[in-house]
Amino acid sequence: MSEERIAPADARPKIKRVKRDVNGWCILDKPVGMTSTHAVSVVKRLYQAKRAGHAGTLDPLASGLLPIALGEATKTVPFVMDGRKTYRFTVRWGEERDTDDSEGRATANSDARPTPDAIRALLARFTGTIEQVPPRYSAIKVDGERAYDLARSGEIVELAARPVDIHRLDVVETPDADHTVLAAECGKGTYVRAIARDMGRALGCFGHVSALRRTSVGQFQEADSAQLADLQAAAPAEDGDRTALTALLQPVDAGLRSIPSLGVSRADAARLARGQAVLLRGRDAPIMQGFVAVSTHGDLIALAEFEQGELRPRRIFNLGTSG
Repeated sequence: MSEERIAPADARPKIKRVKRDVNGWCILDKPVGMTSTHAVSVVKRLYQAKRAGHAGTLDPLASGLLPIALGEATKTVPFVMDGRKTYRFTVRWGEERDTDDSEGRATANSDARPTPDAIRALLARFTGTIEQVPPRYSAIKVDGERAYDLARSGEIVELAARPVDIHRLDVVETPDADHTVLAAECGKGTYVRAIARDMGRALGCFGHVSALRRTSVGQFQEADSAQLADLQAAAPAEDGDRTALTALLQPVDAGLRSIPSLGVSRADAARLARGQAVLLRGRDAPIMQGFVAVSTHGDLIALAEFEQGELRPRRIFNLGTSG
């Protein structure tokens, strides 16, 4: 009598997940406790997208806007990352921590607390182009390794100060003597945790970020965002209707709203799509320079550089039906 053998679970063939050509921006309202890398993987899996990336890391303890590019939108990521970002954050006075937020180990303490007037008087010093030393626990690379990996392994991490732009810094409210809520509008590379740390030192009382929310990234605002629960609710079964999920995406060209747009003829669009430069000269030629988003009859064709009447394609977009 023969015995039927059942293959162990790990020996059974794995079901290959379908990958789709999904193109667009998912503006996720990232919850507290989730890493940016995990958030991208979750969104990529929900959309079954072939490619995905994000425009600016958010710490696990931070919530708010995490723009996630899918498919052809990944070609526009640098233009979103270069945009201004706004934050609302709470500083806890009286304690500095090695991570500059509430997750770290206390390294300095003080019984002193700043007055609201003293805090407001300091804001101008942290506005404009300033020199800022990034937190030791940051994604900056030191000799090819992330600073936070070195710090976690016990190594002493010395990061050099670098110029950053803080366009606006305001006090929102002072709920009690231990806490101040502030709002900041910053350029690329600014660390809000470093603002809290440096303000605490300047006020002689120490401080760290106890709560942080990103409220905008470049052209993307909170009104553009979607909760993770909304995405999960809209996601269908493997072969189900994906209309509701696709409706939560912003178009690819939403990532290029910070640069001029230019319409060309179908013939010129075809040349650009083949990687060929196009001359636009004469009385009716556009007066512009630098990067432009090129389209024809409403369809995004290329990201190109315009100089002295010549339009040179830098990235070509292959946009099909998303979802």
